[in-house]
Amino acid sequence: MASDLSTSLGMTRESSVSAVSWPAILAGAAVAIATSLILFTLGSGFGFAAASPWGGGPSATQFTVMTGIWLIVTQWVSSLMGGYITGRLRIRWHGTHTHEVFFRDTAHGFLTWSVATVIVAGLAIAAASTAAAPAVHAAASVVAASGAADTADQAAQAADSARQAASAFSIFTALSMLIGAFIASVSAALAGNLRDEHP
Repeated sequence: MASDLSTSLGMTRESSVSAVSWPAILAGAAVAIATSLILFTLGSGFGFAAASPWGGGPSATQFTVMTGIWLIVTQWVSSLMGGYITGRLRIRWHGTHTHEVFFRDTAHGFLTWSVATVIVAGLAIAAASTAAAPAVHAAASVVAASGAADTADQAAQAADSARQAASAFSIFTALSMLIGAFIASVSAALAGNLRDEHP
């Protein structure tokens, strides 16, 4: 009787099941991370092939721009793959309005991107902290072995170049991450739509 009354008044009962499909999100994140790893390794190979100890390779600015472009491509492809997998693997929401389904699919893509980004960032920070100490020690040894007067002007110039390269790299990284979040959200929404069209 109470359920008939709530139905006649246009009230609906809230589902006790969460709208978040974590298995689909984690599967999409795993695909995004694996794709990023493949593309990162491929990009590293291209970078090592372009750099030569004999000269003739790209300048520091060109190398930074190429790295930034490769980061964007990596984010596009990995986010596209992760979002698409998430959208296709999520459970079907019966009786849910199409606008709500679109929002949920978009949110699933964004969550997939977020999980993959946090995991990759954690691994990158751990790797950077491990590699930082030997690099600092080696730089200090070079400065100590060289003449102090000549090394101070060269060190200042190298520090300024490194600062400019780090600034450009940070901007490219932020841009690639924003693009990745957008593409993961859109691809999950499109894949979810395909999922519902072809049950």
